[in-house]
Order: sequence, then C-alpha cells, then structure tokens
Amino acid sequence: MITSERQRMLLETVTARDEARTFLRALEEAKSCSEKHLAELGQPDHLKVVTGRSAMDNAIASTKRLIETYERVLAELKANLCDEDLALLAETC
Repeated sequence: MITSERQRMLLETVTARDEARTFLRALEEAKSCSEKHLAELGQPDHLKVVTGRSAMDNAIASTKRLIETYERVLAELKANLCDEDLALLAETC
C-alpha cells in the first residue's frame, strides 16, 4: 500500500473515532437529561424496568465498543507504519 493510501486510512479512522467520541458525549448528556426529565415526571424508563438497561444505556455501550474497535485498528495500523506515517498520525491524534 502506498503511503498516501495509508495516510488516508489513518486520517479517516482517526476522524471516525473522534466523531464517535463526540457522539458518545452527546449520548451521555442526552441520557442525563432524559433521566432528569423522567424523574421530574415521576415515571420510570419502561425499557429499563423490563430489560435492566435503557435504550440510551444500549446506545452508549455500543458507541463505546465502536470507539474501542477504532482504537484497536489504529494500534494495528501504527504497528506497521513508516516514520512519515507515524509523524502524520502524531499530528492528528
């Protein structure tokens, strides 16, 4: 694989990971707001009552797994990079 392809893959993976991190923060904030709103209304989260986990819990867990996958991919890519690619990655991480 030529360096420019590797760099493109690195940049795209780092970008996707960073977007997933941003999405995770938004999910965590939305969960907090939702829980406060349900508490104010005095209503339970019916899915959580039935399954033990809310839809937001499931979305947060799934997003965390996605971020972990991106981290593993980046670690694998880093293991096989030339100095130029490593320098680019250091700039973007």
